Amino acid sequence: MDDTATGSAQGRTVLAFDGDCGFCQAAVRQIQLRARPRTAAVAWQTLPPELTEPHLERLDREVLLLDGDRVRAGGVAALAGLLGSSPARVYRGVGRFLRLPLIRSAANLIYRWVARNRQRMPGGTAACAVPRRHG
Repeated sequence: MDDTATGSAQGRTVLAFDGDCGFCQAAVRQIQLRARPRTAAVAWQTLPPELTEPHLERLDREVLLLDGDRVRAGGVAALAGLLGSSPARVYRGVGRFLRLPLIRSAANLIYRWVARNRQRMPGGTAACAVPRRHG
């Protein structure tokens, strides 16, 4: 998560993740180390407010693949996009696999469960907890 990614985020696609969540940081770091994606992964808190403010509710709950201030994908689809930018064929294959209809449905269920329970995951803390919706 380098500073050059945040400075040029307005003109590029970036994966925005919760930089306050230890689990999210660790998960993104592992993807970066193993897959070496070409798409930058950036803590959303470091991005310019004009890019993130329209999406704050979603950013609290899921990773977003942002193209400027436009959301290209969220959750599993965003992770599939990140993996799809890897120079390694196996990780691009995993990205394509996650987009298959039945796999995508199952992966979305798992993603939502993990997102709701990320404070209980390895590296997770109370700061990782997803805010509860009121009402």
